[in-house]
Amino acid sequence: MTGDEETLKATLSDQYGPIIVDNEGRSLYLFMSDTQNGDSSACTEDCATEWEPLTIEGDLVAGPGTIQNLLGTITRDDGTTQVTYNGWPLYYFSGDRGGGSTSGQGAENVWFLISPSGKAIQE
Repeated sequence: MTGDEETLKATLSDQYGPIIVDNEGRSLYLFMSDTQNGDSSACTEDCATEWEPLTIEGDLVAGPGTIQNLLGTITRDDGTTQVTYNGWPLYYFSGDRGGGSTSGQGAENVWFLISPSGKAIQE
């Protein structure tokens, strides 16, 4: 997703408790192969097709239930700006179907929803 402003917020998922979502309620994931607080993403090329990076062109805002000082960005290899939360680059799963979908949770045991505290939800 690309836009002038991105607001991340917490929402309560039926199965996993509070999770971080975007403006449209789409679930966001972290990738355990990324380095927390690193300056790049380990998900490139084919990976970034299935797991689309959350990128922005404008402002990044902490919405209800999220913590402003956990928000950040990195610059991807293609020059786009990817959103991070607690140092983890954030992604969408191509298999999710709109707001509330969490079908990427636990994929390959390295993709996890992210909690408002900035930790992987590994359940």
